[in-house]
Amino acid sequence: MSIAEIETRISKPNRRVLLIGLAAMAGLAACSTVSVPTGEGAGVSSSATATLAGVRASAGLPALVPDAQLEQAALQQAGYMASRERMSHTTGWGKDFASRMKDNGVHGAAAENIAEGRFDQQKLFDIWMHSAGHRHNMLDPDFSRFGLAYVRDGRDSAVRYWSLVLGR
Repeated sequence: MSIAEIETRISKPNRRVLLIGLAAMAGLAACSTVSVPTGEGAGVSSSATATLAGVRASAGLPALVPDAQLEQAALQQAGYMASRERMSHTTGWGKDFASRMKDNGVHGAAAENIAEGRFDQQKLFDIWMHSAGHRHNMLDPDFSRFGLAYVRDGRDSAVRYWSLVLGR
């Protein structure tokens, strides 16, 4: 058997497998029900500054400063939750909160509040203030910076996935 015959025998099945695989993937993609998140809420940190300042002032704490790195980490989490249509502090296998902070250049203590629902920013903070763990995060005296973001659900634009990341 010549080299040309061997290459022909090898390449035909490989092309066939490749074409079958591509056709199967296209078919699966056409049947997909995954919704794509829309309306990323980047830049909302500045609109939450006064609300967070009021929350912290009521406990005798200084205001938090909006931070672009923390907002980026919050936006990533909100986007991940919207794409999966569920709340979670992880972004997949081996991607926990600590690794996401490290990947975003955030060093030191940090915390995260998340939420999902059909509510505005004012209601969001009201919900968090009535939750012991979320309230504790916002009133932690070790934190001086924050980032807030949301991503809308692709199926229902009234639903937002929120993430607030707090850090030093």
